[in-house]
Amino acid sequence: MKPLSTLKEGDRGIIVAINNNGTLRRRLLEMGFLKGTEIYVEKYAPLQDPMELILKGYHVSLRVEEAKQVLVELVSEET
Repeated sequence: MKPLSTLKEGDRGIIVAINNNGTLRRRLLEMGFLKGTEIYVEKYAPLQDPMELILKGYHVSLRVEEAKQVLVELVSEET
């Protein structure tokens, strides 16, 4: 498991947990950041913050500081 913020452009991961119990956790859950959901890192902004993600078929921008709270398991690409 590693923080979502450590993934690079083009990486895929499965959400394992959110390490926050406050309003950030509630907001992320409302946006679809649920355990077991696959997430794709589309790109980073030019200054590396925020990051653009694809989650359940839609694009979401998330600050890197917030992405540190989301733990993911990296999905290896099958070739």
